Amino acid sequence: MTNSTLRALPQPEVKSTDPLTDLLRAGARDLIAQAVEAELQTLLERHAQRKLPDGRQAIVRNGFLPERTIQTGIGDVEIKVPKVRDRSGSGICFNSSLLPPYLKRSGSIEELLPWLYLRGISTGDYQEALGALLGEQAKGLSANTISRLKQHWGDEHREWSQRDLSLKRYVYFWADGIYSNVRMGDRLCLLVIIGVTEHGHKELVAVEDGLRESEASWTELLMGLRARGLDKGPKLAVGDGALGFWQALAKCYPDTVHQRCWVHKTANVLAALPKSVHPKVKDALHEIWMAETRDDAHTAFDRILVRFEAKYPKAMAKLTKDRDELLAFYDFPAEHWVHIRTTNPIESTFSTVRLRSKRARNCGSRETTLAMVYKLLEVAKKKWKRLKGFALLTLVVNNVKFKDGVQVLDESDRNAA
Repeated sequence: MTNSTLRALPQPEVKSTDPLTDLLRAGARDLIAQAVEAELQTLLERHAQRKLPDGRQAIVRNGFLPERTIQTGIGDVEIKVPKVRDRSGSGICFNSSLLPPYLKRSGSIEELLPWLYLRGISTGDYQEALGALLGEQAKGLSANTISRLKQHWGDEHREWSQRDLSLKRYVYFWADGIYSNVRMGDRLCLLVIIGVTEHGHKELVAVEDGLRESEASWTELLMGLRARGLDKGPKLAVGDGALGFWQALAKCYPDTVHQRCWVHKTANVLAALPKSVHPKVKDALHEIWMAETRDDAHTAFDRILVRFEAKYPKAMAKLTKDRDELLAFYDFPAEHWVHIRTTNPIESTFSTVRLRSKRARNCGSRETTLAMVYKLLEVAKKKWKRLKGFALLTLVVNNVKFKDGVQVLDESDRNAA
C-alpha cells in the first residue's frame, strides 16, 4: 500500500497475538457493514429529492452484490456490499469508498478498528484510521459518513443502556472501575458490571463513566438498574475494596454478599512491601485463598500475620481490614470459587479494550467513547465461557446453604441420602 495515511505508525513485524486482534476478527464484519451502510445512506439522502413522475423515489435500495471475501491481516472477512436501483435511468449507482469492487486484500484492517477507538474517535482520526484500508483511495470518505457511523454506535449504546431488565436475574456480579485515558481526565473512568445469569451465561450489565471511588457514581448506576426492573440484586458481588461500589450496593441491594477481589488485594498488599519479600508474601497469600475450608484459611491468615505484621504493619493492615469479605466465597459452591475470588471476568475482557496510547487523552466525546467501548465489549462477550458448575446456580438462587463449598443438607435430606 503506497501513500498510507498511517505511514508514521510503527508497523508490526509479525502477526499480532494481542487478544484485541481476535476481538477485531470476530467483529470486523459487522463494523465494516455499518460503515458501508452509512455511506449508502449518505448517497440516498443526497438524491432524496429525485422523484419519478408518479411521485415514487428514483434512487432506491436494491439488495446486495454477491458476498465476497477480503483477505486481511487478521483473517478472512466475508462482506456484502449493498446496491441501489436508479429508476430514472440516469446512471446513478453506489460505489463504496471503503470496499471498491477491486479490493481483494488489505493488510491494514487490523489498524482500522483499533484506531477508531485508540485515537479517541474524533472525526479527523476516523478519517485517518479508515484511510488505513486504502490509503489515497480512501480520501473521498466524507465527514458526513463518519458522523453517521458514530451516531449509529451511539444510538445502539443508548438503546442498550435503557433496555428493560425486569425479566433478568443475576446470581453474581463482578464490578470494577477501569481507567481508559480517553478524554475523561485523571479521575473519571469506566464503571463496569458483568453479571452471570441463573443458567451460567455471563452478560454485560452496565458500562458508564464516573468516579471509581465515588459512592454517588455507583449509586446512580445501580439505581438505574433498579429503575429498569432489576429489583433483585445478585447473591454475591466481587470487586476491589477501594470502589465506591460497596456503599452503593449496600443501599441498593442490601442482601448481596460482598467478596473482595484477591487479585486487587494481593497487589495492594505487595505495594506496601519491599520487593525482597514479595515472593514469600505471595506464597503466604496463596495459602489463604487456596485453603480447602474457611477454618484452614483463617489458620493461614493468622500465620501470615505472625510472620510479617511486626515488620510490615501497614501492609498487613491492608489485608486484615477486609478479612471476612476476602473469605465470603466459602459460603458458595466450590465449583464457582475460581470465578468468584477475583474480578478476572472484567480484567480479562478489558485487557483487550484498555487504551494504549497517550495520544488518546482528551480526544473524542464521552458519548462516542462509551459507545465504542460498548461495541468492543459486545464483540468480546461472544467468547465468554459459561460458568463452571452452572447447574448449581439454581441452588444459590433458592438460598440453599453451602459451607466450605459443599451443600449443607438438612436432617430430612440426610435421612433420604
